[in-house]
Amino acid sequence: MRKLYGLLATVIAVPFLQGGCGGGGGVGGGVTKIAFTSDRNGTAEIYVMKANGSGQTNLTNNAAKDNAPAFSPDGLKIAFVSDRDGPSEIYLMNADGSGQTRLTNNGAFEFSPAFSPDGSKIAFESDRDADWEIYVMNADGSGQTNLTNNGAFDGAPAFSPDGSKIAFVSDRDGDPEIYVMNADGTGVVQLTNNTVSDGNPAFSPDGSKIAFGSDRDGEPEIYLMNSDGTGVMQLTNNTASEGDPVFSPDGSKIAFVSDRDGNVEIYVMNADGSGQTNLTINAADDRSPSFPLR
Repeated sequence: MRKLYGLLATVIAVPFLQGGCGGGGGVGGGVTKIAFTSDRNGTAEIYVMKANGSGQTNLTNNAAKDNAPAFSPDGLKIAFVSDRDGPSEIYLMNADGSGQTRLTNNGAFEFSPAFSPDGSKIAFESDRDADWEIYVMNADGSGQTNLTNNGAFDGAPAFSPDGSKIAFVSDRDGDPEIYVMNADGTGVVQLTNNTVSDGNPAFSPDGSKIAFGSDRDGEPEIYLMNSDGTGVMQLTNNTASEGDPVFSPDGSKIAFVSDRDGNVEIYVMNADGSGQTNLTINAADDRSPSFPLR
C-alpha cells in the first residue's frame, strides 16, 4: 500500500503526483503546451493548455479516471494512466487526444509514465510483483522489464536529459527518499537522506539540477538540489501544500501544484522560486503538469 502526504502523494495507497519535463517554445509565449489532470467535469481527465494557462482543452472526456499525463519528447504523444478497463493501466494517445491505445494489460496497478529523452522508452511504476517497482518498456508497450526489484516501494521515475539516469523515489531506508540509478537499473545512489518524505523528482533540461517535493519544513514544499544531491534550496515557503514540480524546456520556469487558494491548482514560477503565478484558476482540482521535452 501507499501513503499520501499533502500534494506529494507519496506512493503507497495513492501514487505520487507525476509530472513530466521538457517542452518547445517559450513559456508564457503560447507555443509550449502543458498537459495536466483536472476533475472539473466531475471525474479526472487529461487536459492540455498553453504555457500561459490559456486554451484549456479536455483530451480524454470519458467516465473513467484518467491521470498522470506525460508528453513524449517531441510533443506529439501523451502517455497517461486510466482505469477505463479496470485497474489503472498505461495508455498512449496523440497530443490532440485521438488514437488512444492501451500499452499495459494485467491485473496490477500501473502509474507514473515517463518518456526517455529519445522517446523510445517509457518508465513507469507497477505493483504487479506485489510491491511497487519501476519498470521500463518500449514506447509501443513491448519489452516490459523490472528495474528495481526489491521489497521496498520504488516509484515516480524521471529520466535525465541524456537518458543515462533515472531519478526515482524509494522508501527502502524506511521513509521516501530521492535516488538515482542508471537507466538499466544498476548503480543505485541515494541523494536525500533524512527522516521526512521527499518525492516527485524532476531533472532540469541541462541535467545539473533536480527539483523535488519535501515536507522537511513541516509542509510539502518545492525544493531544488544539484543532481548529485548537494546544494538543497527551498523554492516555495508557505503554509499550503506544494508538489509536482516540472521544468520548462529551457529550464527557466518550474510548473508545480499548490492548494494555497483553497483547492489544487497548477502554478508556474521562475527556477529560483520567484514570480509564482496560478495558471488554472478554477474551483476544481488541477494537477500533474507535464511539458514536452522540446
